[in-house]
Amino acid sequence: MTSSSQPFSLLISDLHLSRTEPALVEHLYRFLDQVAPGAHALYVLGDLFEVWLGDDTLADPLHTGVCNAFARLADSGTRLYFMHGNRDFLIGQSFAASCAMTLLDDPTLVDLHGTSTLLMHGDSLCTDDTGYMAFRQQVRNPLWQQHFLSRSLAERIAMAKDARAQSQAAQRDKTDEIMDINADAVATVLRSQGYPRLIHGHTHRPMLHQTALDGHLCERWVLPDWRPDRTGWLRCTAQSCQYEDFAGPIDFARTA
Repeated sequence: MTSSSQPFSLLISDLHLSRTEPALVEHLYRFLDQVAPGAHALYVLGDLFEVWLGDDTLADPLHTGVCNAFARLADSGTRLYFMHGNRDFLIGQSFAASCAMTLLDDPTLVDLHGTSTLLMHGDSLCTDDTGYMAFRQQVRNPLWQQHFLSRSLAERIAMAKDARAQSQAAQRDKTDEIMDINADAVATVLRSQGYPRLIHGHTHRPMLHQTALDGHLCERWVLPDWRPDRTGWLRCTAQSCQYEDFAGPIDFARTA
């Protein structure tokens, strides 16, 4: 792992934690114990969990353990931020408070060690996937969420399983291009925010992209997803950003 005395922040996304993948949970605990201490900030850009059915599930041992681990890191002085993903968009203030996290809007523009940086989960940029975009608009509606959360946990579990089955069936008929980022959507959001650096997850396609736009050269960093046999995060300082895993720096241009 890269060590440095200069201030740094870390960014992760798409861990998809669940009880069926204990290796991912252990990866997170190792990351929070060995990598994150000393960071100025840790940004979690969505899909921390495979599914989140409401903050009333906080008593689940998995959720309690994860929140406690984040809270210990916060106690050491690292600032923690969370942005909703497409799997855990129902995470609320109770979760954030238990984990000592601050919830961020999607998108959020931050000053990351001197560089204007736009943080997103990334799913809102997949505008070619019109079916998903319609679904996203529906489930992000506060009235829909209120109605869903008013149901019993058993009903919510059944609804989530049905929605997941439908999503998997629909994906079989979609090309990779449809489910990837739309270049025009990226250009629109970069223009609207003053041509910042962009960091997002969601696509599971880690890579540094250089986007030339209106005379500006903008970096677009895609965060890696986590798997039982692979992890990854982005470390940013005032000088640069660098992909890393537990073995050290990664060049996703060659390995992705």
